[in-house]
Amino acid sequence: MSMDSTTSGTPTIQYHNINDQPVTAIVTVSVSTYQRNQRHCFGDLIPGEFPLAANPSIVLHVLTACNLDPQDLAKLEATCSFFRQPANFPPDNELSISELAALDMCQKRAIFKPMGPEERQNLKQRCGGSWKLVLRFLLAGEACCRRERSQAIAGPGHSIAVTSNGIVYSFGSNSSGQLGQGTTEEEWRPRQIRSLQGIRIIQAAAGPGRTMLISDAGQVYAFGKDSFGEAEYGAQGTKMVTTPQLVESLKNIFVVQAAIGNFFTAVLSREGRVYTFSWGNDGRLGHQTEPSDVEPHPLLGALENIPVVQIAAGYCYLLALACQPSGMSVYSVGCGLGGKLGHGSRTDEKYPRLIEQFQHLKPSANGGCCRCMACCCCRKGWPGLHMGLGSLWMFGPWE
Repeated sequence: MSMDSTTSGTPTIQYHNINDQPVTAIVTVSVSTYQRNQRHCFGDLIPGEFPLAANPSIVLHVLTACNLDPQDLAKLEATCSFFRQPANFPPDNELSISELAALDMCQKRAIFKPMGPEERQNLKQRCGGSWKLVLRFLLAGEACCRRERSQAIAGPGHSIAVTSNGIVYSFGSNSSGQLGQGTTEEEWRPRQIRSLQGIRIIQAAAGPGRTMLISDAGQVYAFGKDSFGEAEYGAQGTKMVTTPQLVESLKNIFVVQAAIGNFFTAVLSREGRVYTFSWGNDGRLGHQTEPSDVEPHPLLGALENIPVVQIAAGYCYLLALACQPSGMSVYSVGCGLGGKLGHGSRTDEKYPRLIEQFQHLKPSANGGCCRCMACCCCRKGWPGLHMGLGSLWMFGPWE
């Protein structure tokens, strides 16, 4: 017997060598002829019982079709050994029913579909060795990055709007070509960036004099100042880019989000890795680079082996929301002036450091997550951390 557990159009888990049993073969005696004291998942030859083990493919189909939360799948495993023992189904006979259901639901996610077998296994190990944890990471990333939804991004002097269809509009200041319209003239009303026709944009980031857009294929387009950062005393790039240009150095990285600070730029890959550009002098972000450096450098330290679902850049620091088996956690790195890193001091951090007050945060039941937000409104700035609907935590200077 072979059964598809999804209609997503992607390769599905195939279930073989499962003998169909008619109900009459299982229910051989009237229910009224015996006393039913206890139900058994695997059955015990008591007439009238319908053991789960008799049709595991049906159970798997139900689990997948219901789109159960990863936490619910884990509870099933904890409740009954049937859900945690090897199911003997391809592609991995050692996976349990719950793990197979999680894997099949992962295969429905837009980010997961294009991944090759090696990439998927690497992501599994990075998330903690469980497909349920991978599913939680994917759901949290979708909730944080708000894929396929309209967005409005406010930069220091210009704004970007992205429709649910991937069309981009820009307006505001344009002294560095950051509107992507091919000129340096201001736009007082939203104007579509027509050079992007045929490219579906799902994410945008706006910073001082520059803009970055991310397509549904994970490619990054940048315009405005040609550098990904600027010198500490305000020197800009040597030229201006007035139309969206593909960032060649990121072509081999599937990017899902970008964040622009004043001295650096950061991007997040679909595997949950953070890469930074520029502002590496004195090892401020854990590496030594020049302000004009256009090569991405992986963020080292505590987040090397922990998947990140969202990043946010302030004037001179970065926040990262990480997805761990114990829950969601927030890390900060960069300039600590004013206590804006949240560690109870003004000390700079060259490597990401866990904000102790924000560890083991629980994602919402529908797969959503906490969100991080770093504000960049002035040189000193004031950082905030958006922890979901109706809750805003503030730390650092307020001026």
